[in-house]
Amino acid sequence: MTDINETRLPGVGTLHDFVCQSGERIGVISHHAGRREIVLYDADDPDRVSECTSMTPDEAHVLADLLGGTSVTERLHDLRQEIAGLAIDWLPISPQSAYAGKTIADTALRTRTGVTIVALVRGDQPIPAPGPDADLFADDTAVVVGTAAGIDAAARLLSAPAT
Repeated sequence: MTDINETRLPGVGTLHDFVCQSGERIGVISHHAGRREIVLYDADDPDRVSECTSMTPDEAHVLADLLGGTSVTERLHDLRQEIAGLAIDWLPISPQSAYAGKTIADTALRTRTGVTIVALVRGDQPIPAPGPDADLFADDTAVVVGTAAGIDAAARLLSAPAT
């Protein structure tokens, strides 16, 4: 079985990489917002990326299916850090979300799910400890803390389309 290395990339996501039987090193960077990057490392310098391509979550699922998707693929998709019943996750705010353009208070997220938004990521800019009057914009990522079940409910709530 191939050994998979996992490296946390603070503020970015997680890198998983492995060395093929041919000696080539391949990696996948799973960004908190769901985007994936496939990286191929330089044969002469194992720390230098020679090729890179970016994929949306849907494109990554298609590639995983074509490669014969495994439980590792599903694990990467639902990547979470869990500590004694506490979970943290990064939930994207899509342009179709009923809450894009609304405030955190408008979501009533904590009351409805028990989950707290502890930061927002807007582009490459983190917004730590946003207040209830902070706006949620399309393509923001909400960094949330709560129970795994609460985060699942929060993900459903924040991804629900406007009616």
